Amino acid sequence: MATYATLADLVARFGEREIAQLTNRDGLDVIDPDVAAQALADANAEAAAYLAARYPVPPEPVPQVLVMVVCNISRYRLYDDAAPEEVRKRYEDATKLLARIANGEISIGPPQATPTHAQTAVLVGGTPAVFGRRPGGGLR
Repeated sequence: MATYATLADLVARFGEREIAQLTNRDGLDVIDPDVAAQALADANAEAAAYLAARYPVPPEPVPQVLVMVVCNISRYRLYDDAAPEEVRKRYEDATKLLARIANGEISIGPPQATPTHAQTAVLVGGTPAVFGRRPGGGLR
């Protein structure tokens, strides 16, 4: 599976306290790595779905913009149905950016090699025709 962002990236962007509050289901003030891993897996898969048609998944090295995008998507997913407006807006911006990258409006590097018309052209050759028409009509 493609991995654009990790738990360490998520904590670096949003802080250990926020990620612990969002992932912990037992009331403890520690990060639940399983909950975080599921949100990251979902976000990484969402990003890969957008990018797979245009880029190798994941691109090596992973561009920083994709780390940011996947972290924003993961954070949104961790909030479930209670995402604040800022978090929801970041999610929407992230998916719009992924769509623009997938459509080729924004580049994250060289696209995946795809054949062009010149690469797939077929040349057909042959010998001259044995029979043909004369300028005034009839066969030669």
